Amino acid sequence: MARVEKLSIALTPEMAEAIRQCVESGEYASSSEVIREALRDWKRKRSIQKNEMKVLRNLWQAGLESGPGHLTDMAEIKEKARQRVLAQEMDQS
Repeated sequence: MARVEKLSIALTPEMAEAIRQCVESGEYASSSEVIREALRDWKRKRSIQKNEMKVLRNLWQAGLESGPGHLTDMAEIKEKARQRVLAQEMDQS
C-alpha cells in the first residue's frame, strides 16, 4: 500500500458496531478497509452529484436562453400536462 496517514475519527456507537461486525464476519480485513471503501463510495457519489448539478445548471441556462414560455397560466399548463399523460397512456395500450 502507498503512504498512509493515520486519522482519528469519532463515530456513533451504531456506526462503530457496524464496522466491527463487517470485520468480524470476514467481509473486510480491518476497520480501515471498511472506512477506505466508504470514502471511495462517498467520493464517487459526490462526483456523480457534481455532474448532475452541472447538467441541471446547463438545462436551466438553456431554458432561460430559449425565451419566454408560450403557456399563459397554470390552468393551461395543467391541461397540457394532462393531455401528455393521456397520450402516453394511449401509446402504452
